[in-house]
Amino acid sequence: MSPGPVRTGVPPVSSPAPAPESQPPVRVLLVEDDDLMRRSFAVALERYGYRVTVAADGLTGLEHFRDHEDFDLLILDVMLPGLDGIGLCRRVRETSLVPVLMMSARGDGLDVVAGLEAGADDYVVKPVETNVLVARIRSLLRRASYAPAPGGEPTTGQEDGVLVFGDLTVDTGGMEVSVSGSPVALTPTELKLLLEFAAHPGIVLERHTLLRNVWEYGWDGDSRVVDLAVQRLRRKLGRERIETVRGFGYKLRR
Repeated sequence: MSPGPVRTGVPPVSSPAPAPESQPPVRVLLVEDDDLMRRSFAVALERYGYRVTVAADGLTGLEHFRDHEDFDLLILDVMLPGLDGIGLCRRVRETSLVPVLMMSARGDGLDVVAGLEAGADDYVVKPVETNVLVARIRSLLRRASYAPAPGGEPTTGQEDGVLVFGDLTVDTGGMEVSVSGSPVALTPTELKLLLEFAAHPGIVLERHTLLRNVWEYGWDGDSRVVDLAVQRLRRKLGRERIETVRGFGYKLRR
């Protein structure tokens, strides 16, 4: 794969302050087949305090993941030899809800859709500036450790942080979701998206509002990440649970 013009590398800013010693470093698995990009990404992320493990192909990346399942984040290129990034993401999702960031050289192609459908949480388009990549990583990690603020407005069926919408139960304290009493495994992004809906039952939430509140985009982002995350939620919770309001957005049925 031709990398095209590469603007990624060591950040053109002063070195970030190292993470406090009491905090273990965030472990990142980076799977990228282009040697120059892989080295540049790894060096840049390590300067930000991340501990980076690299792989040059999908099968090696999968082996690293299975041998060391304590990774906090996966960054997967779409175009990889052997097992591509989309297939690798699917294999990871069979056993893990770890945050996944996809990298694509074709932001308007089918790669983005396929990656998000496979279970990725977000994506960036190459070439990507280091500060943009780090911002997306930080947003994903915040979602992975997200907890709703206490003292929110009472909503349907709320009792001790438990929200009930028909057969759907959302425990905002324990961060657990069940349908008809059966637990449902959600990725951090899916869970935060559901919590956003659950905080506003019956209210239409526009895509740009969800991009800002869930994905933390400070600008108009790609609404496909919202649409495909909603599709994944519907597959897990039931298609009737989240309603599409054409021309506006989505709402959670009470």
